[in-house]
Amino acid sequence: MIDAVVVGSGHNALVSACYLARAGWSVEVLERDTVLGGAVSTVERFPGHQVDRGSSAHIMIRHTGIIEELELADHGLRYLDCDPWAFAPAPPASGLPGIVFHRDLDATCASIAAACGATDARAYLRFVETWGPRTASVMRAFSAPPTGGRLARSFWGLDTGDGATALSREFLQSGDALLDHYFDDERLKAALAWFGAQSGPPMSEPGTAPMVGFAALMHTLPPGRAVGGSGALTRALASRLTADGGTVRLGDAVTELRRGPDGWTTRTEQGREVRSRVVVAGCHILATLDLLERGGHDPAQLADWRRRIRVGPGIGMVLRLGTDALPQYPSAPDDAAVTSGLQLLVSDRAQLRLAHGAALAGELPPTPAVLAMSFSGIDPSLSPAGEHQVTLWSQWHPYALSGGRAWSDLAESEGDRIVAEIDRLAPGFTGSVRHRLVQTPADLESEMGLIGGNVMHVEMSLDQMFMWRPLPELSGQRVPDATGLYLTGASTHPGGGVSGSSGRSAARIALSDARFGRLRRLARR
Repeated sequence: MIDAVVVGSGHNALVSACYLARAGWSVEVLERDTVLGGAVSTVERFPGHQVDRGSSAHIMIRHTGIIEELELADHGLRYLDCDPWAFAPAPPASGLPGIVFHRDLDATCASIAAACGATDARAYLRFVETWGPRTASVMRAFSAPPTGGRLARSFWGLDTGDGATALSREFLQSGDALLDHYFDDERLKAALAWFGAQSGPPMSEPGTAPMVGFAALMHTLPPGRAVGGSGALTRALASRLTADGGTVRLGDAVTELRRGPDGWTTRTEQGREVRSRVVVAGCHILATLDLLERGGHDPAQLADWRRRIRVGPGIGMVLRLGTDALPQYPSAPDDAAVTSGLQLLVSDRAQLRLAHGAALAGELPPTPAVLAMSFSGIDPSLSPAGEHQVTLWSQWHPYALSGGRAWSDLAESEGDRIVAEIDRLAPGFTGSVRHRLVQTPADLESEMGLIGGNVMHVEMSLDQMFMWRPLPELSGQRVPDATGLYLTGASTHPGGGVSGSSGRSAARIALSDARFGRLRRLARR
């Protein structure tokens, strides 16, 4: 019997495995895919091109301390700052300059003043000064399990006086309300709303203000690009795990989790049975419930949980492009490498609202809302000499299309519409495309187990965040009546995105339970 089986090799699962192995536990990671890393992985899609399968820009994990705690730099992980970290181009016919978001706050305010006016530039300075400390508090809350007291200390501890009520209201307001409070220019508001919407919910929903507020933190430490691709993170984690005695087994799917009197038996597709004291499930929460049901867990309880967990209609789709040039935006200044970060190709929030409403009805967006990324400009190792990569993320696109339509029939035509959006702002871009891969919501599900095409696993709406993610009874990263089973991954607090915080929390809970005899006491109940 080993100490821990970890189901899945996503970054949170590997973070858990690393912390357990460093504490001296024997650990085996089991992954159904032949590619390490889940949605944080990089493969050769086109000749000579190392292309991400899922995530690309890493924002949160650089703020958690996990990289330093696990000494991942010693295992080959190196980040490049995306600076400028974002660019919002203007339509060429407008004659207006684009908005450049530098790490340097003064340079950003100067760009906003040129594009939107001095009033909004001053407002952006106030926004960053106010929401920078608040967002840092949110990040601290993300680093531990979401108990009510801890969240209150992290958020509202910023102001325990008469301002606490007003502060709590601001945290719970919509992102749109926050933007309307600070700014006048719609282009600026649309750019920040589109940045905030990368978590999934539209900025019209309550509780989305902190998602917009994350922009303030980018002036402390901008998004990072792992050299060699997003999968460099999970490769470094696997190297760290191996160095501490852990193992990773690819291409052998877990088919059943069964609890016995002295621990767990994990059965795999290849007929293996691995006995362990504990299991850390890093797969989608609905996949975990399926594994438990096959192992004899109460089907009525599992059915109730499934009904209450909301995956949502899907978030979006992706185009991975191999090109012979980077996008050339006429509205970009000559002295800024605006393709180094996130290119926010939306200039009016109405476009976002229409796209979200269409997705709820199973329809394609009237106009795709597109985020472009082209990291080969700062990391030449991704592509052959003289070539580049461009990723286009388009949101929102429904998983289930109305009228019984199939994504296999619409993928290429929708890909054409998405490419047309960047071509509108960077004329001539279409002619630079040499290779193209379309990842529809159905493709995201089939390739990486992202059920419903939701890259965040389950919706990141207020009622499924913090101590409610994915459900109140599962938010402590334990499963009732399943002693020794711990949950991690995007299905758990703090949700999707590349942070690793959920993985570290799950490991700490498991280590604490073992240290204080909780596993033995609970097993006797």
